[in-house]
Amino acid sequence: MNNIKVKLVAQFQPEHKAIILPILQTEELSVELTQIAEMFGVDTLLLQTDFKADLKEIHSFYSTDNQKIILLGLGKKSNSSEIIRAFRTLIHQHKSKLPNEITIDARKLPETWIEFIVNGCFLGTYDLRLYKTDEKASIPLLGNDGVLNILAESKNAITFIEKGKAIAETQMQIFDLMNAPANKKSPHTLAKWAVASGEKYNYSVKVLERQQLNSQKLNALLAVGQGSEHAPMLIIMEYRSPKAKQTVGLVGKGVTFDTGGISIKSSTNMHLMKSDMGGAAAVFGAIELAAKFELPVHLVGIVPACENAVDGKSFKPSDVINSYSGKTIEVIDTDAEGRLILADGLSYLTRNFKVDTIIDLATLTGSCIAALGYHAAGMFTNNDELADTLTEAANQTGERLWRLPLWDVYKEDISSDIADVRNYSGKPMAGAISAAKFLEVFTDNHPNWAHLDIAGTAFGDTDFAPQRAGTAFGVRLLVDFLMKI
Repeated sequence: MNNIKVKLVAQFQPEHKAIILPILQTEELSVELTQIAEMFGVDTLLLQTDFKADLKEIHSFYSTDNQKIILLGLGKKSNSSEIIRAFRTLIHQHKSKLPNEITIDARKLPETWIEFIVNGCFLGTYDLRLYKTDEKASIPLLGNDGVLNILAESKNAITFIEKGKAIAETQMQIFDLMNAPANKKSPHTLAKWAVASGEKYNYSVKVLERQQLNSQKLNALLAVGQGSEHAPMLIIMEYRSPKAKQTVGLVGKGVTFDTGGISIKSSTNMHLMKSDMGGAAAVFGAIELAAKFELPVHLVGIVPACENAVDGKSFKPSDVINSYSGKTIEVIDTDAEGRLILADGLSYLTRNFKVDTIIDLATLTGSCIAALGYHAAGMFTNNDELADTLTEAANQTGERLWRLPLWDVYKEDISSDIADVRNYSGKPMAGAISAAKFLEVFTDNHPNWAHLDIAGTAFGDTDFAPQRAGTAFGVRLLVDFLMKI
């Protein structure tokens, strides 16, 4: 990450050659533009005619002192995600047009928005070109030794600055994990990341490898990973605050690449399956930030990690496999592998830890994308209070959730003739719901469980990468949720 310095300043200085003015779309917009024009010595009519302050609208001009002034529209009413995205877009699009130091006037905005401004600016510096061998283009804006000045009068400004920066640092690591291709990312890679993070931020990490998975009978995870040269692993993370009043368990799907196995996927978009560990990424980010911020919670993170490959050893449709819970599973489709490893992850959590709340996250079904597109994740829970708290966190962070049913009438979709359950209904409908009903079997009837299907939201940031990239969806959502309980 670039060595960017963030400074809190009390007023504009002559040396501030690039100034960003965030503007809300209010009835007083024309008055505010007149004041800005007078302050910087430009034609008032020009600003009033051209600039409407729509979200992410950008208008720039030079002052009489040759300062570059950028007006950034924030719309009428924006959530935190939209504020972050507006600043991220501005920084990303103007990398080559601004100097190494910029100043942002946050005095007229709610003080909590300082966090989002700083977060967005840092995210705007993210460089996706992880493996390019040519010399990287110069990125003067907030590059090495860059300076971001925040003009604010809030007494809590420093706290919000540090929070926005801390979250961005973790998010950009998650971007790197999500964007890494299969030959650069294995279950061992995920485990190595977790161990390093745990050592840095003082939380415990334990990794169960093949021999331990066998001895402890995590058979569903072993079955999915048996066709790969990369051995599956179960990554167990635990952060415990001495002030904790609740214990929360997070389970994230960590399939580092998904070919679909014997039920092989179409080649058209298979390259995007490097993102099939988006649930694991969200859990990694959430537990690191909980430890960073020393949140008053006991947090357990479980990541079943594997690669679903095609090989003579791969598990096959019609196989009946065992699971950590003791239940048998009929495999109808090897491309419905995520729910199999989550089954072992959920069972391991409930049987080895006493948790008050369970949330699992997974890039699980195309059915959820068909229902909600790329703008919201599916939420499944029978607990109304948990649903309300998660929805509140989703609305606050802009990482949207939409609740879908978890009714027992869908149990028939996972009914098997020869095993306890089957992993796929075979029906061209309600696929996300039947997947959630399958997972429910392995929660030991926990009364406070939610499943989040993030298939459409974890990978697809086309604003910054035309071919799609990781979004770190779920990280801010989970952290906000943990702060609310």
